[in-house]
Amino acid sequence: MKKTAVVIAPGRGTYNAPEIGYLAQRHADKPDLIRAFDDYRISARQPTLSALDGAESFKMSVHTRGDNASALIYGCAYADYLSIDQAEFDILAITGNSMGWYIALACAGTLSAQNGMRVVNTMGTLMQDHLIGGQILYPYSDENWQEIPGAKQALLDKCTDISNRSGNILSLSIDLGGLLVLAGNEAGIEAFEAELPPIQSRFPMRLKNHAGFHSLLQKPVAALGRAALPESLFQQPKIPLIDGRGAVWYPKASDLSALWDYTLGQQVVAPYDFAATIRMAAREFCPDVFIVLGPGTTLGGSVAQSLIRCNWQGWTSKSDFQAAQKTRPDLVSMGG
Repeated sequence: MKKTAVVIAPGRGTYNAPEIGYLAQRHADKPDLIRAFDDYRISARQPTLSALDGAESFKMSVHTRGDNASALIYGCAYADYLSIDQAEFDILAITGNSMGWYIALACAGTLSAQNGMRVVNTMGTLMQDHLIGGQILYPYSDENWQEIPGAKQALLDKCTDISNRSGNILSLSIDLGGLLVLAGNEAGIEAFEAELPPIQSRFPMRLKNHAGFHSLLQKPVAALGRAALPESLFQQPKIPLIDGRGAVWYPKASDLSALWDYTLGQQVVAPYDFAATIRMAAREFCPDVFIVLGPGTTLGGSVAQSLIRCNWQGWTSKSDFQAAQKTRPDLVSMGG
């Protein structure tokens, strides 16, 4: 009997040093797909996915650039999606985190494989060319993934406080279920770093080579994306899609103009509520398992924390999740 599944596509920051060779090693059975993606990159006068993935070593200055990282992550994640055994899993819905929304569109058939590359590469390149603002990460849950009462609102209030000061910009970018990604200009991010205590040995954490995604800072990038990527690229999804608000786009019933408008409008300039997408997936589709596409495994923790927030499978903490995974893995990470 098939298991039901919701598939989750990753965003930026998931291809790191351990992932060098990911595409070549795991997807040597897809030479035509990789060649097509490489040809697209050659036509754009950019390094091919094969060259980036086949590098001798990971270079922060090369592999984390928006114009390289976005396309590389897309290639790995889309190839992972094609590798899911459809005889074993009945895919009920697809979603993603941040840039993963573009990947989800391709996996669901709203964008063809090549048009998915076009959208991802265009937006990643625009982000890199303009690099407006940055991002910083801070948790509102403890190390056992239990929400600290009042912590999330306190962080949002701090953003408002900082933004009310002359020259500062800071706002919510992504809610990851137990962590907030904040977007801002340099002054806003520096103020946050100066006023929030270091916790859990690594926060506050700046995300390198990241612009101020999902904030009003990206209005110029959104406008350029809309000019470069026509609505005609979009077609009806074959599988339901859950967007960054938790809204569902259904096959044969989606307004493609609205879907294009959301993808290159609100999705770019407004906060992305990843926790809401996972909550909707769990409650509306009730899958047996969640499958997180690679590369990397960094998104798994955020998915688990988002599921804890909605008490899925009775999970209330990291220890609950870890115990459950030992007996019946309900969260499958393809990048592991």
